[in-house]
Amino acid sequence: MTDIRSISPEALAALGVNQVAYVKAVEVEHEQRYAVHAADGTGVTLFPSRELARLAIRQNDLEPVSVH
Repeated sequence: MTDIRSISPEALAALGVNQVAYVKAVEVEHEQRYAVHAADGTGVTLFPSRELARLAIRQNDLEPVSVH
């Protein structure tokens, strides 16, 4: 087992990359949208609601995680 304190930044970024996606509320042209990001921070797409974002993530066999 690896000590989490000694993990490299690259390895840390790769944790969960095939398991989770993040949902973050953003403002686009003065409207609330929900951005979906891969676990490594790569932006994927925008949705008009958090529910649609979470549904799309689950349909791709990933676990949605909210970023506040």
